[in-house]
Amino acid sequence: MNATTMATTNEPAAQGWWRYPLLWMVIGGPAVVVVASFVTFWLAWRSPDALVSEDYYREGVEINKTLAAKKLLPALTGRNHATTPASDMPPPARKAAP
Repeated sequence: MNATTMATTNEPAAQGWWRYPLLWMVIGGPAVVVVASFVTFWLAWRSPDALVSEDYYREGVEINKTLAAKKLLPALTGRNHATTPASDMPPPARKAAP
């Protein structure tokens, strides 16, 4: 083959690797993950988690007791109302005549 036949062929000229958009999508995915991991590391380093208190178990038990008391409050109110003697109840209020 000589130079004249090479010039007349319809083969596209070889492009650089940076000119293919699909390649940038393939490289871009892992690059974004690497950048996101550095951002996550920076956030974790900048704002560490709060320490757990020494008496975490006691605090949890107290929270459970207060929640249980709130859940049982209607039942306790009904029980107290039912066991109150009639003599301790105030007299019914009378409405004024119109």
